[in-house]
Amino acid sequence: MELALNNDNIQIIIHLISALTAGGIIGLERSFHGRPAGFRTHALVCLASSLLMLVTMYQSRWIPGIALETIRTDPTRMAQGIMTGIGFLGAGVIFKEGLSVRGLTTAASIWITAAIGILMGIGFYMPAILATALTLATLSIFRWIEAHMPAHFYAHHFVRFARNEAMPEPQFKTFLAEHGFTVANMSQRLTDDGLFYEYRMVIRTHHTENLSKIAVTLRQMPSVRAFGISPTGD
Repeated sequence: MELALNNDNIQIIIHLISALTAGGIIGLERSFHGRPAGFRTHALVCLASSLLMLVTMYQSRWIPGIALETIRTDPTRMAQGIMTGIGFLGAGVIFKEGLSVRGLTTAASIWITAAIGILMGIGFYMPAILATALTLATLSIFRWIEAHMPAHFYAHHFVRFARNEAMPEPQFKTFLAEHGFTVANMSQRLTDDGLFYEYRMVIRTHHTENLSKIAVTLRQMPSVRAFGISPTGD
């Protein structure tokens, strides 16, 4: 076993530390925003990707005494296998919270962290460093841009009335419009053996503060027996 710091070993150390650093930097951003896959997860993903690519980069070290022309592995197949395996890890951070799906951005960050690890593993430092910087920009600066750009905000909404006190549909849609909402996919049903009448729908607004305002109004209406507002998004 060769443990001396020859040129190859120094290069391997540089590959691995670079990958660990890049993954850790991206993971810090995720940890800062309270995501379950954060600093350690991203650091390990990037390190593992780099480590596996080193297997193909230094074939002569783990197949000693055999000419590389006789046995040759394809580095692209290793990269392909890494990215396929990362798909399972990414799926693990996507979860459903009520009617909203969250974790998609974290899954994407894990995926690109694996790609950066592959670049670090083969010593392709310039694009790896650039990709790290662009990833951080996407996760932080783009978050600010997304928060300040005009956009539609969607929420799943239901309102339950006592059966004999239910607001007619046209009146209820007018009520929503007065609070700055448009309605899509409205459904109606009787619940609890006909005791309650319920509207379910997706509502849309340009201003998130409208969600709080309509919640206050609904809470003060005696005819409303229950309601729910579940914003969608990552």
